[in-house]
Amino acid sequence: MTPSSDDVLRQRLQTGFLGIIAFSLVLFLLFQARFILICLAIAVILFSLTSDAIQAISTRLRVPNWLATTLALIGITLGLIWLSTTIMSQVNVVIGRAIAYAESVQIALSALIERFGPEAETRLMAAMAEFNITGWLRSLAGQASGLLSGSLLVILFVGFMFAERTWLPVKVERLTGDPAQAARIGLIMSSIMRRVNRYLVVKTFVSALTGAAVWLIFALGRLELAAAVAWLTFVLNFIPNVGSVIAWTITVALAFVLTGDPTTTVVVGAACLIVHFVVGNILDPMLTGQTLQLSSFGIILSLAFWGAIWGIAGAFLAVPIMVAVMIVCWHIPWLQPVAILLSREGLADTDTTSR
Repeated sequence: MTPSSDDVLRQRLQTGFLGIIAFSLVLFLLFQARFILICLAIAVILFSLTSDAIQAISTRLRVPNWLATTLALIGITLGLIWLSTTIMSQVNVVIGRAIAYAESVQIALSALIERFGPEAETRLMAAMAEFNITGWLRSLAGQASGLLSGSLLVILFVGFMFAERTWLPVKVERLTGDPAQAARIGLIMSSIMRRVNRYLVVKTFVSALTGAAVWLIFALGRLELAAAVAWLTFVLNFIPNVGSVIAWTITVALAFVLTGDPTTTVVVGAACLIVHFVVGNILDPMLTGQTLQLSSFGIILSLAFWGAIWGIAGAFLAVPIMVAVMIVCWHIPWLQPVAILLSREGLADTDTTSR
């Protein structure tokens, strides 16, 4: 019996409503459990970065696997604790110095605004009075203090992942019940790990180069907080497209805070702008273009989505998550249109389809 058009419409409406409910539930869970999920995502990335290194150490240096895993876990623990404490201290230094210079900045801004006339001065001063920069800076310092607790949870996750690493292929094969399907899932996972690892290595190099250039500009200008600004630039540069803009804005604001001189601020801002432009528009696309093969518009959408749900951490994780989603969608027939939209040229995942 052929279903009537009303029955087909009713089924489609039911499917659509169920899809909306499921999507809303997923969004709710992503938002409510964001701290644990962010730590889990970072742990997966660290596990991916170190798995190949552990395998290489075990085979080439003939080191027992348990010893190589233990050394990797100790290195991750020390590295995360050092990185989180360093970022916290540098953020606190910048915020503390900015609050200390708040009065002198207001005087310099008042002198600068006077050039625009009394009416513009009144409006700008009223707008500045409504913007509580000191309270915003202190809230930012409070958010940065959560890095240490998150690092401890990430270390715990990575430790359990290392413990389960040997049994993962066996579990996948038993879950699928088909050795060929398990091997295909293994190829997909390896493709995701390989591409994310290459992206992170290249992005680390580019971010370090940008941070060093900004530090050199501040050092040549004999400005304080050169190391702190370099660290902030290095970290924020991991956020695609938007991170360099935020880093440059902070750099210009700090240059004005430290000097109170518009001329020096313009010179420092122009030099940093040249660095961000050259690195962000020439070097970065040249090194990461073949690695990611992602659509620029898709990156912006992923950045907006994960940034809205997970905040700053979501902005950092937007690209790795998008890489994983694109590769998985290539291997699900009814999701391949999504993969085509997310990819740069609409090509298949050659890392797995060619094998």
